Amino acid sequence: MMRFTRVLLMTVLLQLSTISARGDEAVPADFRLSWEKNMLTVTGKNLPGGKVPIWYLEAYCRPGSTDREWGKTVIGHTTQLISATPDGRVIRLRCTLNDGVTVEHTIRAVEDGVAFELTAHNPTAEESQAHWAQPCVRVDAFTGADQKSYLARSFVFLNGRLERMPTPGWSTTARYTPGQTWAAPGVDRHDVNPRPLNDLVPTSGLIGCFSKDDSAILATAWEPYQELFQGVIVCLHSDFRIGGLKPDETKTIRGRLYLIPNDLDLLQRVYRRDFPKQQSTSSETP
Repeated sequence: MMRFTRVLLMTVLLQLSTISARGDEAVPADFRLSWEKNMLTVTGKNLPGGKVPIWYLEAYCRPGSTDREWGKTVIGHTTQLISATPDGRVIRLRCTLNDGVTVEHTIRAVEDGVAFELTAHNPTAEESQAHWAQPCVRVDAFTGADQKSYLARSFVFLNGRLERMPTPGWSTTARYTPGQTWAAPGVDRHDVNPRPLNDLVPTSGLIGCFSKDDSAILATAWEPYQELFQGVIVCLHSDFRIGGLKPDETKTIRGRLYLIPNDLDLLQRVYRRDFPKQQSTSSETP
């Protein structure tokens, strides 16, 4: 009888171990960072697609951008790698804008993705028109989709609920097409991407997508943010807001890239934890 009990116990433990191992296989974890030639690359254990490339940063932008030639909106900049830890956990960058503004970036690999901490400073005697900027998250590998098919795997939150793209209020007319922009609450609708502008305002600062095998979620958010944007190179943006900088003014900005299991309740919990001020109930055009 004791032998039977021992065999039964060993069998149960083996089954539990197998279940646990299978569960671990589905959970993105152990993230690492690298940056080269303006591309920030996130890798990690069990990460769908193997990596998430981010054009970091694509552009710094002036206001009045919604119906203006893109080249007149962009403020040129260069980015310098200041330091990177040997374990790939922390990267520090410095952006220098053509108008003299500097932006210091501390980027950390964390348990549920990547954390961004920015400090923007204007050391000049002139006011800067740097109002917003674009981290461009490439999601083709994560979703296993192309420019057309990734829409159905991508989402924002409108009227308090998740909406897959194309969402209600989908627009198809603008200076440049295709794509879709959602202006953040309180942001002047003349100061966003010159791609089709959705009539609705997000009730959450999150924009994201589901992985090819539906095992995981990628989502991103910034505080403060200018817009959410679905772009034209299989990309998703939460574009952070600077709001201009007076002489000698300094502002702080923070962001997150979530790489988590496909659990919407978990996504909402970590988002509320990190961005409690972004909770909203209105989705009407201001």
